[in-house]
Amino acid sequence: MINIIFFLTKKLFLFEYYSIGDNMLNFINKIVWLIATISIVISSLYFSMKLKFLQLKIKTIFSCLVSKTKTDKIKPFNVLMITLAGRIGVGSIAGIALCIYIGGIGSIFWLWIMTFFSAILAYVETVLGGIYKEKDGKFYKGGPSYYLKNGLGKKKLGGIYAILIIISYIGGFLSIQTNTITKSLNQIININPYFIGIIIVIITSFIIFGGLTKISDATSKIVPVMGVFYLLITIYIIINNISSIPNIFLSIVSEAFNFKSFYSGFLTSFVVGIQRGIFSNEAGLGTGSIASSISDINPVKQGYIQVLGVYITSLIICTSTAFIILTSNYLQPVFNDLNGIEITGYAFSYHLGKLGDIFIFISILLFSFSTILTGYYYGESSLKYFFSTIKSKYLYILKVFTLIILFLGCILSSNLLWKIVDILVALLAIINIYAMFNLRNTVFNETNYSKYDKM
Repeated sequence: MINIIFFLTKKLFLFEYYSIGDNMLNFINKIVWLIATISIVISSLYFSMKLKFLQLKIKTIFSCLVSKTKTDKIKPFNVLMITLAGRIGVGSIAGIALCIYIGGIGSIFWLWIMTFFSAILAYVETVLGGIYKEKDGKFYKGGPSYYLKNGLGKKKLGGIYAILIIISYIGGFLSIQTNTITKSLNQIININPYFIGIIIVIITSFIIFGGLTKISDATSKIVPVMGVFYLLITIYIIINNISSIPNIFLSIVSEAFNFKSFYSGFLTSFVVGIQRGIFSNEAGLGTGSIASSISDINPVKQGYIQVLGVYITSLIICTSTAFIILTSNYLQPVFNDLNGIEITGYAFSYHLGKLGDIFIFISILLFSFSTILTGYYYGESSLKYFFSTIKSKYLYILKVFTLIILFLGCILSSNLLWKIVDILVALLAIINIYAMFNLRNTVFNETNYSKYDKM
């Protein structure tokens, strides 16, 4: 009887086993991403022109990061590290592998192009987050939910965004992180996924039960280490394959404009490049403004700093992953239940042998764990949206729920997780861009009157 119930449950609720549900997910994914892609492209171009391409003011960006300010509860560098921890997750490793595998090598070109344009969205959402944030004890809370409520008076829509964040990040992104950690470790040694889940839950619980300060301290230490570690590996691989680098660049550009096969060539590369770029650097989703709002730093200054976060994620980390993969014969193996990490893991092994398995696992562990911490905070901030003063028991429930999700992520299917999260990410982008466009004059005024815009 129990077996029959279990079978029926899978048939009814797990779409991977139900072809109609699977087709429905694919259909919904295409529709919402069509809307999201058009919205992101148009809004990126619009804000770039209206704000005079301020995302290209590199000197101002670095000046904002290093300039001295009054003592804050959380330093600008720590805030950048928290947002980078959220941006640089498995989307920068497994996601880029999927980008190349599905969209072709030309998708990397469109990822680069959209990085420069969409970085302005990180600026806009951060400025709005700083303007409309609310006091939260020693810190602040903010993000799209708050500027939808306080800026546009759309309290219900703000609530919908908050719910989507809780579902997509706590229920989706975090499970993808642990799913990727499990698959990466099993490439080195066969370990029961349940055991891996228990270890991750124990480590995570020590930090998230310590509060925002613990999360900030942990990410400020993990992110620089993981970034330097990954970059050094990339430099080593590129040096060993330096002769093939020029041809890879030429192939990326030429394949990006493959108009001979419009749908399977150009259009696929374009859409997938944009989609995976958004998934990896999160510009336009509004999540970066959730983390940046915790500090009382000037909104415009914080906006410039978040532009840097987008560049670091896409132009350094994602590009590093692309070249590690493209300098290998990544098309040779055949993968089942593809997560994306299998491709990157194969590329690491191709270049570094058995050490490659160890290096990719260390990278995944650092990238994923930092994203887990930031993703949890996004969920906590979104839950607080529904309470003027939240009771500790509700935060306790969220933390326990988070730990359960982390455990389940180790044993669920990769395909199902990616499909659901893709849809939710597109919905977040659509709502956030709606808010940013309607509050555009607030951003323009704040920027024009800021001293940082004159730098």
